[in-house]
Amino acid sequence: MLKMDQPATRETIIQRYRQHETDTGSPQVQIALLTDRINQLATHFQAHKRDFNSRRGLLQMVGRRRRLLEYLKLHEEDAYRHLLDALGLRK
Repeated sequence: MLKMDQPATRETIIQRYRQHETDTGSPQVQIALLTDRINQLATHFQAHKRDFNSRRGLLQMVGRRRRLLEYLKLHEEDAYRHLLDALGLRK
């Protein structure tokens, strides 16, 4: 799971979840990047409660992540379970 005290960059997330050397678009990488951005926006909304336009973007990201997780669950269930544990999703 990503540490909250040090911000993760896109490169470090990609390196951690990639499947091979040049992988930047696999479902695992996309889900990890979306999760990081969703967590950043969640902290943003604690300070900016009335930022409704960004909230719409957050909801779109959550929906995209949900669809990617469903795809991964159907095609690679072992990778799906490993990713849920690594990202700390679904308790």
